[in-house]
Amino acid sequence: MKKKIKQKTRKSVSKRFRITKTGKVLRLHSGNRHLRRKKSRKQKRNLKRPALVKGRLAIKIKKLLGIRK
Repeated sequence: MKKKIKQKTRKSVSKRFRITKTGKVLRLHSGNRHLRRKKSRKQKRNLKRPALVKGRLAIKIKKLLGIRK
C-alpha cells in the first residue's frame, strides 16, 4: 500500500493571498508602496482595499495553498 504524501503549503502564496470564509481569494493592489504623492486621495484609498481574484487563477492559488475546492 502506498503512503499518502501530505501537500505542503507554498509559503510565498500564503503571504500574498487570503481566503475568505466563503472561499473567495483576496489579493492586495500594486502601486501602493511609494510615489504616493502624485496619486489622488481616492486612488490611495481604493488601493488599500483588497481585490478579488477571479477565474482559473483563483483555482490555481487555492491548489498551491492546499485547499481542495
